[in-house]
Order: sequence, then structure tokens, then C-alpha cells
Amino acid sequence: MEKHNVSIEELDGKNYQIRLVEPDDKAIITHYLHNFHNGVSKHYKESALKALKSFVKYKQDENISIVEEEALQQLLFEVENVPFPTPKKYTFKFIDLFAGIGGFRLALQNVGGKCVYTSEWEKAAKKTYRDNFGETPFGDITKENTKNYIPKKFDVLCAGFPCQAFSIAGERKGFADTRGTLFFDVEEIIDKHRPKVVFLENVKNLVSHDKGKTFKTIIEILEKKLGYKAYSSVLNSMTHANIPQNRERIFIVAFDPKQVPNFTTFKFPEKIELKKTIHNILEKGKQEDKYYYSKDHQYYPELDKTMVSKDTVYQWRRVYVRENKSNVCPTLTANMGTGGHNVPLIRDNFGIRKLTPRECFSFQGYPQNFILPNLANSKLYMQAGNSVTTTLIERISYEILKVL
Repeated sequence: MEKHNVSIEELDGKNYQIRLVEPDDKAIITHYLHNFHNGVSKHYKESALKALKSFVKYKQDENISIVEEEALQQLLFEVENVPFPTPKKYTFKFIDLFAGIGGFRLALQNVGGKCVYTSEWEKAAKKTYRDNFGETPFGDITKENTKNYIPKKFDVLCAGFPCQAFSIAGERKGFADTRGTLFFDVEEIIDKHRPKVVFLENVKNLVSHDKGKTFKTIIEILEKKLGYKAYSSVLNSMTHANIPQNRERIFIVAFDPKQVPNFTTFKFPEKIELKKTIHNILEKGKQEDKYYYSKDHQYYPELDKTMVSKDTVYQWRRVYVRENKSNVCPTLTANMGTGGHNVPLIRDNFGIRKLTPRECFSFQGYPQNFILPNLANSKLYMQAGNSVTTTLIERISYEILKVL
């Protein structure tokens, strides 16, 4: 039998899938390893060791010699050897729902938090998340089985929950409105686990959606049904995070008064001066040719005529160019890499080009050592557009911590 190194990627092996006890085996094993040195690992241990046994047995069927202990050590090293590991001295625990690529996690780890559970269903986002945090998120949070893996106790629930499903809200009265939407799953988890704090983020339009009924329902559920005290505010990355992107989002922070008696002292962060310009973020020098518009491109004459300044980010809106008057980057969107809509463009010394994926991540506050995996650029643009501005989340988290 040959000796063999194992890696978490192998848990994706097509043959092995047949032997999977749970579709979330990779999430279970990585969550177990991530918490290997603290009490939370007990929560995942039984399922993780069962999955590992089945994996090792499969390897031995392949005539490869590997023992469980050895496999465990190899996988442990892989999970811990990542750019953003769990802080050694953490002061609170949180869960990361609709986690995307980990914007909330990055921010909360920076202020001393430990993530004890994460879920995200989109495949490419899971890959980016694992490359940076060493943990594969659990899948579809609407499934009972996925919810059952959430540890019993944690301090903060984070969720940038999608709001597309809210079109039914407001048709009927009261709390039934959230059934059939993803907020209902968040509500269920809050009700069962009673975290000290609930920290939510959404698009600014949530406030005005359905003449304000949707937002009112969410606040009523948090306050009247679940007994939390909710604070909300629309904040802009440009005015509150020293990030030159015009991005307004609604943030909701809710405290359980029974566990957090001084909840009334909570305040959202104040505005701060925008000291960074787009030039602090744009890559220096010439970028790859694929980002530049060639002079024979059908839209080049229009772009060339309109895009006169090198100090702002323009936006291509299918048939015309929109200049961002405030000399910052316009709101990054999930569809900016597809179909020529909402594409952020700049003029540099070498021509007219799109922003690179790295620049888009930087406009969301991600550090330079954040790994962008080998994925199609359209996926990376989508991930940046769907993300939160991490530095803004960090500022709000710091205010939450003051209260805790």
C-alpha cells in the first residue's frame, strides 16, 4: 500500500460522494477541526469522526495506507494554515449566516470574535470562504438538518440575509408575512438559541420596500415577538468606513435586554472623514490586456468622449456612461461582471479599463492578503458586489462590543 497525504479538497472526490453519510461532511469535518482546541469541537465531534472514518475506509479500498490519526493531523494543519485563522484569545462567539465570502467573519474576528458556525449555499463563495478561513460553510440554512448543526450557545448572530423573497411580505397582516422568506429562518434560529445580539445587513431599499411594511414587519418580529430591542440605521461606506465607495446599506442591531441590561447605551458609529481616494485602491501600472477596451470596440468612441478624468470611477450602464460626481467608486453590484451592465470603469495612463476583481475586493475593505481563488472573473465580481464592506462591519462590531 502506498503512503498518502490527504487534503480537504479530496472530500470533494466524486467516488467518495457515494459513501458520504451527510452532504455536509466537509463542513462538519472543517468545523470540528476549526474548534479542535476549544469546547465547541465537542458539538461536531461525533459526526466529524464518523465522516472521517468513512473517508479513511474509502482511501484504504483504493489501496492507499492511511490511519485516522494521521489524516486528522494533516487536515488540522490545512485548516489552521490559512490567512485568517480564529484569534487565539477570543472574547465572544458568533455565527455567520448567508456568509458569502466571509465579510462579517473577517470583521468580527478582527475585534476578537470566534466563529462557531457558518452557512452559505453558493458553491464558488464556499470555495473563497474556505481558502481564507479554512472552513467550509454548511449548505442550505432552510433545511432542518443544516440548522441542527448550530451550536446551542453563542453571543452574536450575523446575517446579511437575501431579500429577494420578500415580495410576499405585506400582503397579509402580522408575523405570517415572513414565512416563505429567508428572514423566517433567521427568526427561527434567534428564537431557538437566544443570542445576546442579532446583527443584520441588507440593501437600503429594504426600508422602503412595499411602502415600508416589510421593514416594519422585521422590526416587529424582533421586538414584539422575540423580545429584542432593535436599532437600525442606513450607513454609507464612503461616510462611515473611510472607503471611497458610495454604498448605502441598512444595518439592524438587536439586543436581548435580559442578557444585555445596558443595551440602551448602543450607538451606531459616527461619520468619519474620507481620507482615502480611489488612487489608494487602484492597482499601479498597466493591468492585463483583457481589462482594457480596444480602440475598435463598438463603445470605445462613446467611452473616450465621456471619460475625461483619471480621478473618478465611471459606470457603464449598457448604452451610456455615468460619471460618479463624488470622485469615488459607484456602488459595486453582483451583476457588474455580466452582460455589460453596471460595470465600473476607469481611465488610467494606458487606456480605458474595467476594475480588476482585486480592486473590487479592496473597494469593499478586504486586505491585500485575502485570497481570490482560481474562479471565473464573473464569479469574483459577483462575490465582491454581494459582499459587505468589512471595515464598516468592523466599526459597528466595535460599538456592539462596547455594550457587551
